[in-house]
Amino acid sequence: PATVLADVPADARILKEEVFGPVAPITGFDTEEEGIAAANDTTYGLASYIYTQSLDRALRVAEAVEAGMVGVNRGVISDAAAPFGGIKESGFGREGGSEGIEEYLETKYIAFTP
Repeated sequence: PATVLADVPADARILKEEVFGPVAPITGFDTEEEGIAAANDTTYGLASYIYTQSLDRALRVAEAVEAGMVGVNRGVISDAAAPFGGIKESGFGREGGSEGIEEYLETKYIAFTP
């Protein structure tokens, strides 16, 4: 189970760093735009989580947040068949999924005129 931290101030260190542990800092916002801005206000971007009843909002926010993986209405997002990886200072490239093998392939371009 995660440790839930309620009413975390917007300038709290835990909201700016990449915490590898079961911690859920909760902070408030008034508009969707404010929530997206707060989520993106970090140099990290491994994963983001969205909880909503609106499919339109889920898709809109999932596209807007700067994270390599986004979970919608679920806590576990890792899957062996899906690419795993972040953006920003959370890493480059992907492990798993069909994208994970690309680092091990050599691409060759051959231009040929008969």
